[in-house]
Amino acid sequence: MIPDRNMLQDASRQAAACAARLRLPLRTRVWQGAAGELAGAGTGVSMDFQDHRPYFPGDDPRHINWQAYARTGQYTMKLYREEVRPAVDLILDVSPSMFLTEDKARRTAALFHLGFECARRAGAVPAVHLVCGEAVREIEAGAVAALRWVEELPAGTGPPQAMPPLHLLRLRPNGLRVWISDLLFAGDPAQALRSLTHGHGTGIVFCPFAPEEAAPGWRGPCDFEDAESGARESRQMDSGAMRRYHAAYQTHFRLWKEQSVRFRAPLARIPATGPLETALTTSALTAGALESC
Repeated sequence: MIPDRNMLQDASRQAAACAARLRLPLRTRVWQGAAGELAGAGTGVSMDFQDHRPYFPGDDPRHINWQAYARTGQYTMKLYREEVRPAVDLILDVSPSMFLTEDKARRTAALFHLGFECARRAGAVPAVHLVCGEAVREIEAGAVAALRWVEELPAGTGPPQAMPPLHLLRLRPNGLRVWISDLLFAGDPAQALRSLTHGHGTGIVFCPFAPEEAAPGWRGPCDFEDAESGARESRQMDSGAMRRYHAAYQTHFRLWKEQSVRFRAPLARIPATGPLETALTTSALTAGALESC
């Protein structure tokens, strides 16, 4: 079910409450960007002392190290760590499986608004991308703040359950890319994670999942409908079929976890049920996808 206005308001409130205690791991590396509050790659005028260099004509005399001049008779400049606003790209998978159940739709919306709120509190204006199959759309950040992003969902194209074309997104270099997806599509995880981290970017993946997909209670003759394509199929689900499903499910996410480690892109699987903060503390903090404020 696509989130309605009431669900989005609730998701936004949950996200704001969690963002007061948890934040994106933006302070664990050096960034590039416009003037802001986080450590940058260059020098600037913050209070964080970095180094000295010789004085050159035209330098700001306020940064001359007068104590060093008194000792040596040579003018030297104090250098301070530049403060920047990092580029944050927020990517939401809006394929039908993300809204398969009401709980999963709520958790998807809450994670999306959490990423947006954490970026905003870090002083960043995130670029927001919606992805459905092979369809991609960049929307204004204001549409998220105004709870209007569901009005701009792209219609999916291409083969069902295909790997999203993250390489088509206009991701800013040297930025943080936050991807929210259930990862329920076929293909090599390295393909997506390589696109997520190209251009010296840092990737983070939040993966909501519902009990109905992680531990389904299928028994006997079952009618299945593909959430992406709408195709229907009848199958007999006995103990052997259930073992094969669980084995395939576990293998799928083991491969994603292995590749996330390879690409240094923390992956946190977030259950769709239970309090959001509990799920984040248990999964996202442990994975390194979030850190405590």
